Amino acid sequence: MAVEQLPGRVGRFARYLTDLLALLDQGGGWCGVFRQRDPDGMRACLDGREVPPWDVVEALLQDFAGRYGAPAATAETDRARTLHAAALTAYDSLPDARETLGDRLDVMLREQRYAAERRAELGRLLAAATDPEAADALRLDLAWARDDHARATARCAEIRDRMTELDRRTAAARPGEPGNDAGIRAPGASPARAGEGAPESPEGEGRTGGAAGRVRRAAGPAQGGAGSEGGRRRGRRRGGARFAGVVGEDAAPASAVPDHVPGPLAAPAAEHTPRGARFAGTAGPGEQSAPRPGPPAVAAADEAAAGRLVEALTRLRAEERGGEAHALLAEAANGPAARFAPLAAHLEQAGLGADWTTLLWEAASLPAERLVAVADALAAAGRATDAERILRQGVARPATEIGAAVLGLVREGRRREARALLDACVRARTPEEAARSAEPAPPVLVPLLLEAAHGVSDERHRDLVHALRVAGFAT
Repeated sequence: MAVEQLPGRVGRFARYLTDLLALLDQGGGWCGVFRQRDPDGMRACLDGREVPPWDVVEALLQDFAGRYGAPAATAETDRARTLHAAALTAYDSLPDARETLGDRLDVMLREQRYAAERRAELGRLLAAATDPEAADALRLDLAWARDDHARATARCAEIRDRMTELDRRTAAARPGEPGNDAGIRAPGASPARAGEGAPESPEGEGRTGGAAGRVRRAAGPAQGGAGSEGGRRRGRRRGGARFAGVVGEDAAPASAVPDHVPGPLAAPAAEHTPRGARFAGTAGPGEQSAPRPGPPAVAAADEAAAGRLVEALTRLRAEERGGEAHALLAEAANGPAARFAPLAAHLEQAGLGADWTTLLWEAASLPAERLVAVADALAAAGRATDAERILRQGVARPATEIGAAVLGLVREGRRREARALLDACVRARTPEEAARSAEPAPPVLVPLLLEAAHGVSDERHRDLVHALRVAGFAT
């Protein structure tokens, strides 16, 4: 999304955030951690190019409370909620917002799963640790992993809420008319406040006023810094893209680490995936593709089964039985591929778009051949975006596992399915990660990887060639 396209309400929230940060200790508390862990992400939010997740704003308000007192922080929280919700509404009104949110949800779901796996691994290591110093280090790492999981979970919920609200506004808009401007409720915000549009900043509350002026009126002198001084300077063990917020092994969080160690600043906007991934009969370079048939008729049995499942899911959601609802979705993910398209239609008609996203995520863990079958069925039903998304999610599994799956498909003569996985792999994974997928059989997989990368762009092809050579594979 181009900076010049962003609405004024995003800019107003960015000005508010700038005012808020100016009142905090730039090197301590949550503010210091966010600035050190993801300076580019923080700058994007201050420039109005991004809107941070609510948990980030909430953490900064904790710094504010520690410095200026709870009464001032309570008033500031109400203001922040209103401005933040208005900014999200404006941001989500831009073209391609639905796709952008879907991509961000994909990334945060991967972060959530990684954090859960990391937390379990660290728990096992801590239980077996005998050296006190090593145990302390593991406890700190475990605190980061727990916080990462909590934040990723909260952000997934926030993004799903935004997607649901965007779908509601889109459905409510009459053809040819813009959608309504209903507010999106930020976590913890009341519907009435979240729905209000942010007013223009009154005179005296510009970039140097706003929060600062209110603090002088409500809080009086500063009352010390926020955050505890506990914790050790220790980096996390995972690299990441911009906005992922994770730092490398040698990097360290701010020296003043709050008791509840914060995670990444904001969810990344996944690299835009060009259309035309090679699945569902689409030909690769130099191949002849048979004419695509129209959407197949849905079997009556699949249509009826989809309807029954969504009725049951609607009842469970109404009764707030979330665990059983998730179990039902996990079971549906293992059903016939032909059932996914009617399930999507029924879920959307029932206002359960977030459950459709969850179903796709569950299905992304299917074995490779079944994963591609689901993508084929969705594409054939006219849901190409969902087909691409499930493939991108599916290749989030370990790179060597992707390579082994592709090799199995090739040996079975299912080269189109193999190309579909590799196409998604080179689009969604870094060149270094994609290169590792060649490990099971480099002579077979390297040429296929390079062919897939060439279909994305010349730049991606060059990057993959370099990554393969660094990994020791001949190209």
